Amino acid sequence: QVQLVESGGGLVQPGGSLRLSCAASGSIFRINAMGWYRQAPGKERELVAIDSGSTTNYADSVKGRFTISRDDAKNTVYLQMNSLKPEDTAVYYCHANIRPSIVTYAAYDYWGQGTQVVVSS
Repeated sequence: QVQLVESGGGLVQPGGSLRLSCAASGSIFRINAMGWYRQAPGKERELVAIDSGSTTNYADSVKGRFTISRDDAKNTVYLQMNSLKPEDTAVYYCHANIRPSIVTYAAYDYWGQGTQVVVSS
């Protein structure tokens, strides 16, 4: 089994910064991609940023402000969030597509529990 554990959320003033972390543990042969989604109250969950190893992609709303990075030695993904805006307020979820075993080519999607980010003065 694979677990994703997030940390780093909290309350920050507009214009401030936060860094989210997500560590994967358990049965991991290869991590194909790791990323972050968010869900604001009353809205659908949306992609924020994803790192597939060779490429990174960002939502238009966060380009130039957020940076995703991975430390494959630690099976960890980070999201550096700068110039935060009130509209960035949401629960942020870590996502990973992981191949658990060398025995099979199958890969599966896993989700973290979510970490709350509130941007408010």
